[in-house]
Amino acid sequence: MLTTGAIVSELSSSWAPCAVNLKGFLGIVNAIVVFVLNFSFVFTPSPCASSMISNLFVKLFWEEMEMKSKFIFIVVVLFGTVFSMVTTEPIEDKKVLLDFIEKIPHSSVINWRMNSSACSNWTGVTCDHNRTSVIALRLPAVSLDGSLPPNTLTRLSNLQILSLRSNRLSGPFPSDFINLRNLTALHLQCNDFSGPLPLNLSVWNNLSVLNLSNNGFNGSVSSSISSLTHLTALSLANNSFSGEIPDFSIASLQVLDLSNNNFTGTVPRSLARFPSSAFLGNDFGAENLSLPSVSPIQESSGKPKLSKAGFGIVIGGCVLLLGLIALLMAIWHLKKEGRNEDLQRTDKNVKSSEKSRSRSQGGNGNANGNANGNGSLVFFEGSSLAFDLEDLFRASAEVLDKGTFGTTYKAALEDSNAVVVKRLQGVVNVARRDFEQQMEIVGRTIHENVVPLRAYYYSKDEKLLVYDYFNQGSVSSMLHAKRGVDRSPLDWDGRLRIAIGAARGIAHIHTQANGKLVHGNIKASNTFLNHKHYGCVSDVGLAVLMVSPPMKRGGYCAPEITETKKVYQASDVYSFGVLLLELLTGKSPTHATCGNEVVHLVRWVSSVVQEEWTAEVFDVELLRYPNIEEEMVEMLQIAMQCVAKSPEQRPKMVEVVKLVENIRTGDRRL
Repeated sequence: MLTTGAIVSELSSSWAPCAVNLKGFLGIVNAIVVFVLNFSFVFTPSPCASSMISNLFVKLFWEEMEMKSKFIFIVVVLFGTVFSMVTTEPIEDKKVLLDFIEKIPHSSVINWRMNSSACSNWTGVTCDHNRTSVIALRLPAVSLDGSLPPNTLTRLSNLQILSLRSNRLSGPFPSDFINLRNLTALHLQCNDFSGPLPLNLSVWNNLSVLNLSNNGFNGSVSSSISSLTHLTALSLANNSFSGEIPDFSIASLQVLDLSNNNFTGTVPRSLARFPSSAFLGNDFGAENLSLPSVSPIQESSGKPKLSKAGFGIVIGGCVLLLGLIALLMAIWHLKKEGRNEDLQRTDKNVKSSEKSRSRSQGGNGNANGNANGNGSLVFFEGSSLAFDLEDLFRASAEVLDKGTFGTTYKAALEDSNAVVVKRLQGVVNVARRDFEQQMEIVGRTIHENVVPLRAYYYSKDEKLLVYDYFNQGSVSSMLHAKRGVDRSPLDWDGRLRIAIGAARGIAHIHTQANGKLVHGNIKASNTFLNHKHYGCVSDVGLAVLMVSPPMKRGGYCAPEITETKKVYQASDVYSFGVLLLELLTGKSPTHATCGNEVVHLVRWVSSVVQEEWTAEVFDVELLRYPNIEEEMVEMLQIAMQCVAKSPEQRPKMVEVVKLVENIRTGDRRL
């Protein structure tokens, strides 16, 4: 016999997962109905009673079904509401974003598709909690290239955060951005924007963060910036803004950076609370280099009365001020007296009266030694320099560079000549014989594209090297000095001469010591221009003296050095390839694009080339020269061969020289 409970249970079984409470209720009803039905069969012989019980059963059954229907309706409504919340999409905003991304070159990491959820799956997109509009768009370093398509992003009416930093966006500041009235943060730093800013910035009255640093913006900054009363961070650094800094007083402003522009005049008093580093690299007059002091408190009309405690504070303050002045004078005096202290840390007993101690190539270094392992300054044949250690110590010293193998100084001698002195670090435990043997090899490496080693000094605690001084500076300083109106850029012919000369010099180095000599530290800061304006390399052969070769050399280090802890001629080829990329791009081998992102030049160029955007790697300063693109592409191809990950895949330097020399052929050959 099929009981009512069985019937109800059968009807409700498909709803069991989503109606746990209903199932409990039906169980109670089922027990009651079964009890009543069984009771009627046993104790109710009369047909009237049976009819009454039957009617009761039917009533309970339909009440139960009605209850179930109500519950099912509620479940369906709730489920539909939740489902609609999950599947809601900002359709119009999706169309805007797709329109934008279709009109601008970009990397493949952007995975926007109309049939996918913008709020859940689209790279860089954030929706509001109702999923009805896009409120944030963050696309940093996704290779966006060129001008921003007009009338695209500005149709995102509820956009609050827009970050397009670290791309290759160019052109003027997008004028239609003024339609983004709800912006709270705008990040456009590290792009190639140019031109002036809008005159009216007050439309962004909710703006909290504005970062336009590392672009090419120019013109003056509108005083309307003072109307951005919610602004907490403002960075306009590394642009070409000019004119006077507007006097804006924004109480909420906590971070300010206006450095490295062309601002003139004075720093406004309203900005005096910010550090001086926020204003460095501008064209303030000499009298305005320091920040303005806070204006003194005006005296009251009555005569001031000074208590004993106040009088004591004044006296104490005066004493403290005098002590501070004395301390500053002492520090200044010590600096003046100790300008050469870094060069005077050799053995105290070293004394030399020989003004020109020369030695022939291959001479015995021990001839100039003493029992303590200390010697005199040893010159190589052909050097016209005539000075000794005492002359060197008396010379005024200027720090030029703190590099991989030590600190480099410019020493101005009393006879008005200047030399470069490198004070080696990391070679303390090198034996005198090993040191002198390596110096003999380096000293015999004579070539017009190799900076000659003029002299050296060895003691147990001090090792010095002496080179010629190049007043033009290194290739690194020529490439990476602050770019502005007054800067003379390194033209393409100059860069090509540097590449050819450096290649010739390195190739010659690799022929020395029976073809086993390695440079070990090729980089732009060790490359100079000789008298013919060709590149010549310095710091030859020092890597083998190190206890272990430095693993981190600013992006020049070949991958195999990390594993083997040794330098090879193939690793010189890799470093030269990085130098070629540096000449082509104008970028340092490792550089921070936005203060918190470090870009490895080799990886970046490789990714750009793979995307077939080869022209994008070249330095913008080279674009002014006509008919050189083919030569630049050819040099880029040579550079990519040199920076191959496997040493076996890299060409020899002799081959590289031929390749670089053949970049330009015919009558224009260098």
